[in-house]
Amino acid sequence: MINIDEKLYTKLTQIKLLISDVDGVLTDGSLYYTADGLKAKNFFVKDGMGTVLLRKNGIINGIISSDKSDIIQVRAQRLKMDFAYVGTWEKKKCAEELCAKYNLDFTNLAFIGDDVNDIELLDAVGFSMAPSDAVPIILERVDYISKFPGGRGAYRELVDMILTAQNRPNY
Repeated sequence: MINIDEKLYTKLTQIKLLISDVDGVLTDGSLYYTADGLKAKNFFVKDGMGTVLLRKNGIINGIISSDKSDIIQVRAQRLKMDFAYVGTWEKKKCAEELCAKYNLDFTNLAFIGDDVNDIELLDAVGFSMAPSDAVPIILERVDYISKFPGGRGAYRELVDMILTAQNRPNY
């Protein structure tokens, strides 16, 4: 059993689609620049395995990020995520499109975000979560605060919570 109250546990049983922000959630928020201006992001392999487990269990998953980086598209493709919206500040609108595409409503969506550009979507979804190092305004309003910081297992914790609540294997 997940160590959360029954109301949140019930919300997790309804999740059919998981949306993640990228910087500060799937990464630790660090950006690496070279003298050429190229940049890199550091992703955590255990979070990546979470997407494999979601796919194996029929749960739709992907990314909505305000950053417009080719690195995000490469990561989403490598993990075979179902969608990747990049370079958008209209995250809730993207989620509405996903609901229409997959015939879902917002109660079926979970979102993990960490900063002010995530507020509108965090407030709308059926289950919201933030990494432990999210900004205070986010920590005050989500359903659950991860034990882990961004880029170090917060996403995987959410995946495991969803799969456990739905009695699906997380291996």
